[in-house]
Amino acid sequence: MSKKTYLIGAVILTMFLVAAWAADITGKWVAQAPGGQGQGTSDVTLIFKVDGNTVTGTLENSAMPGVIEIKDGRIQNDEVSFHILRSFGENEMKVVWKGKVAGDEIRFTRGIEGGMMGGGPGGGAGAGGGAAEAEIIAKRAK
Repeated sequence: MSKKTYLIGAVILTMFLVAAWAADITGKWVAQAPGGQGQGTSDVTLIFKVDGNTVTGTLENSAMPGVIEIKDGRIQNDEVSFHILRSFGENEMKVVWKGKVAGDEIRFTRGIEGGMMGGGPGGGAGAGGGAAEAEIIAKRAK
């Protein structure tokens, strides 16, 4: 066999190994998220399904009842990211979640794309305000 064939084989094997090393976040995760405009906290439930490096699933937030589909979910090693779309009247906002997995915990930052997260630290769903990001720690449900 040629060196080129060995090289191609090594690259393919490496790709499979990298996918296998991605953190396994499949299942249910729960968190407390800061509310906007001084509204305290809300309960967040995340259900993840992982296929290779693709993450799908749902998010439910007690402050805004209803199950929301996770979009463009990705996991690479111990870093996970996705977004959800929220509608407020005629406005639709893209809420971006980025996290780092450490065992049975994921430390997320959550923010509105374009910096429209309002309502003070942690951000909420209101209009105005700055581009505050919220840190949210999700724990694997047992």
